[in-house]
Amino acid sequence: MTNHHVVEGADEITVTLRDQRQLKAELLGQDPEVDLALLRIEAMDLTALPMADSDQLRVGDFVVAIGSPFGLGQTVTYGIVSALGRSGLGIEGYENFIQTDASINPGNSGGALVDMQGRLVGINTAIMGPNGGNVGIGFAIPSNMTKAIMGHLVAHGEVRRGQLGIMMQDLTPELAHAFGLRERQGVVLTRILP
Repeated sequence: MTNHHVVEGADEITVTLRDQRQLKAELLGQDPEVDLALLRIEAMDLTALPMADSDQLRVGDFVVAIGSPFGLGQTVTYGIVSALGRSGLGIEGYENFIQTDASINPGNSGGALVDMQGRLVGINTAIMGPNGGNVGIGFAIPSNMTKAIMGHLVAHGEVRRGQLGIMMQDLTPELAHAFGLRERQGVVLTRILP
């Protein structure tokens, strides 16, 4: 697994392993809405990274971000889980990010976020900071979401999502006041689709 934005528009994809082997990768499927892509490489002596249950993560847990920031391959940074379930950032269509202060920089995208047992807890995806630099606010797609998307990509090469047939937005205090509602939680249906 890697990020969709890492392989988007690529004519050829090459994966470089730790032992410096460079292998051609086949793109099996991608989901731009979550920013994930599934690749296949043919090689001997590969070990799968075990996946953790990202729902078991807690704020304050220690994590390690692995990637190739600025082309510096196999870089590892260390930090904590700063927040869980981050959304509303406008980065992706579907957001449920792990926020970490482990240094994530350009080039870390698609790399692993692992726990202290060496299990995958997320896929490094994005950063927030002035001029695209690291200020200790990085985001990763949780491993549980990654597993679910991977299942769709293996089966169909794409993610097939159901629809409710409505468009909605959060019920803010301002909207509740404008509608004369006492309730301050929920959603407002803004459109019903045919």
